[in-house]
Amino acid sequence: MSYKHFSNIKCEYYPCHKIEDQNCLFCYCPLYFFKDCGGDPSYIGQIKDCSKCVRNHDEESYDFIMKRLKPAFKRIGKDLEMLTLCPDENKL
Repeated sequence: MSYKHFSNIKCEYYPCHKIEDQNCLFCYCPLYFFKDCGGDPSYIGQIKDCSKCVRNHDEESYDFIMKRLKPAFKRIGKDLEMLTLCPDENKL
């Protein structure tokens, strides 16, 4: 098994995309919150719909995702504060 690819054939939704040897490493795409993700999303109003995109599930998905994430990580400086999703963590 490679660290770049695995198929979770025991998942009740496998294959969620109709491609051979689907990569499940990025089941939920880490690029979802990027407007310029490089995938093939469509939009339903303001909602990003990635259900027909296979960029995070095909044989090139690991390299594709890493190439897209590296510039985003570089923008996060060492001196920047960590983001807080909810100021009052007790409300989560």
